[in-house]
Amino acid sequence: MASLIVFPAIDLKRGQVVRLAEGDMDRATVYGDDPAAQARAFADAGATHLHVVDLDGAFAGESVNGEAVRGIVAAFPGRVQLGGGIRTPEAVAAWIERGVARVVIGTAALEQPQFVRDMAAAYPGQIVVAVDARDGMVATKGWAEVSTTPVADLARRFEDAGVAALLFTDVGRDGLLKGCNVEATVALARDVRIPVIASGGVAGIDDIHALAAHAGDGVEGVITGRALYDGRLDLGDALRVAAR
Repeated sequence: MASLIVFPAIDLKRGQVVRLAEGDMDRATVYGDDPAAQARAFADAGATHLHVVDLDGAFAGESVNGEAVRGIVAAFPGRVQLGGGIRTPEAVAAWIERGVARVVIGTAALEQPQFVRDMAAAYPGQIVVAVDARDGMVATKGWAEVSTTPVADLARRFEDAGVAALLFTDVGRDGLLKGCNVEATVALARDVRIPVIASGGVAGIDDIHALAAHAGDGVEGVITGRALYDGRLDLGDALRVAAR
């Protein structure tokens, strides 16, 4: 039986560790000003994977919190997955050379699909496509805009591209502790031949149980942030459930 990967999340805004509500930069809660220390804390709790987002970069279209990201990579002994404003071959190459295990491409996946294909070919197993959804449609530019493209349609475009995984986020639940949209995540995982990572709304251990039950259906992992920071989810417990 397949196990689930738990990705603790570190979202960066102006060098600080924050969580947003529904991707709104004006609704940020600050959880710390030392991202590298947070990364070490997650590692000490047993995490082997980490999900990092340069929120400022997602809106700017280029790296903004580069110094903080480099500190995280240096501090975390496991695999770091990074997204936020990575939209050029040079940016992908730079982060992989600096030790990032996987690069997440979001907005560019919709606007420049060939870019994703080229990067997936150049860096096998190291490119993740972010499929962010609001009411079933793809959201872009840090979730500030919503396209007319259904999530499944975008995902299918990359089935033969060699991407490592799809990162599926229900924007309407992100940072609100409403519970992960397990049904939509599993439906996407069954619909495409690419592993799916769930994100958005994880409220507690029940979400980990629910997603772990579908690891065999193609749900590779889950990203959790606010639930960890607020103490609603214990990382050690989540890792134990995910490993079963």
